[in-house]
Formats: sequence, C-alpha cells, structure tokens
Amino acid sequence: MNLHDWIDELCDVLDIETELDEGLVLDLARVAARNVQRPAAPVTAYLLGWAAGSKDADPETIEALAERATLLAQQWERPAGAPEPDDVDDPIPDDSVVDHGGESLDDL
Repeated sequence: MNLHDWIDELCDVLDIETELDEGLVLDLARVAARNVQRPAAPVTAYLLGWAAGSKDADPETIEALAERATLLAQQWERPAGAPEPDDVDDPIPDDSVVDHGGESLDDL
C-alpha cells in the first residue's frame, strides 16, 4: 500500500471526498517539525485542514494558507538552549503488552 492508497482508504473511512495535495501538506509538516518542534507537524497539518474546511477553500486558497503557515514556521525562534529537532531522541512507547487482536474500525 502506498500513500495514495492510504489517503483514498482514509477518506472512505472518514466519509469525506477531497482532493489532497499531499506534497504541500508534507512540506508544511516538515518545516513545522524542524523549525518549531516535532509535534508541531501533525498539529500544523490538522489546523491547515481545519482552516481549509472552515473556509470551504479551493486549492489556491489552501496553497495560500499553507504558505502563510510555512512562513510562520520558518521564522519561528526556538527558546535559547532548545535542542535541534534532529538531535532529540524521543522515546518510543512500548505497546507490546497491548492486545490489538480483534479490533476493527467498526469497534471504534
């Protein structure tokens, strides 16, 4: 499965129809992760989607919103002494004891 397949399946599950410029979203997320902090990437992408949906935005408006968010992230100044995002070793949670068997999207 590739990213396009994932997007198609996710849109089906969420019961939405949209055209997505995943490159635009991924570029914005990358800048936010590097210039702000790693958790800013999904939050930024979510808020871009929220802004686009609330404005019933066309592709050109979405690009303009993404550009504004990208510029903000590029100009963002981390606090003095904060580590570079690439230098942070975030712990990976251990969920090996969690039984995921039998779960399906219908159960959620």
